[in-house]
Amino acid sequence: MAEKVTLTLDRDERLARLVLDSPKGNVLTTTLVERVSAELARIEELRSVRLLTVEAGGPHFSFGASIQEHAPGQVERMLPAMHQMIRDLLDVPVPTAAVVKGRCLGGGFELVLACDFIFAADDAVIGVPEVALAAFPPAAAALLPARLGYARATDAILTGVNRPASEWEQAGLVTKVVPRDRLDAEVAAWFDEHLAGRSASGLRHAATAARLGLRRHVARVLPDLERLYLNGLMRTADVTEAVTAFMAKRPPVWTD
Repeated sequence: MAEKVTLTLDRDERLARLVLDSPKGNVLTTTLVERVSAELARIEELRSVRLLTVEAGGPHFSFGASIQEHAPGQVERMLPAMHQMIRDLLDVPVPTAAVVKGRCLGGGFELVLACDFIFAADDAVIGVPEVALAAFPPAAAALLPARLGYARATDAILTGVNRPASEWEQAGLVTKVVPRDRLDAEVAAWFDEHLAGRSASGLRHAATAARLGLRRHVARVLPDLERLYLNGLMRTADVTEAVTAFMAKRPPVWTD
């Protein structure tokens, strides 16, 4: 089954839906990430759209970025593509909402963090577990402090603990948590109540204004985080050991 990303229009072309559809947990490979960016580029032409939802096929939103592509020789292409996707989503000229079911981890969570709103099923589990692989999540390190505050962001990044959506809702990050079988209907009802009747041009300007500070912050710090990852972290033995151990399905042996 091929990795697919589809962009469709709904509700009289006022709602756009971007759907990741890749086997085994919508793992964010470089190919899938570049396809997301290509579809996001189309939103500029869809002048009647009032909301873009970012969704995923299957039971899970995303297991995260491809661990195999974190290996030297591949990560140099993968990481910049991931960060370009984040910037592209922040630049989308309409309000955006992530619709999260099941596991939403690592790079998947970073994608969600670039959305204006986050709606989650009550079975959603969300986190950035990269520290378990002797790594860190660059985009989350840029986005989480700005969206959630430094204390909670530091806790999430340094412990790598995956938490239920309800905890992220209590922290103020997730907009609403609802039963899984009602999630799509709840998002549609929220859209009808809050955005469907608004001026599309007005919403475009409001979305640009609301994100202006976040976009400037990400533009300033994400390049430094990317360099820290590629030029610092990737030169350590432990990050290579983490990928090797994962592929061999064995516990890593750290050399520190």
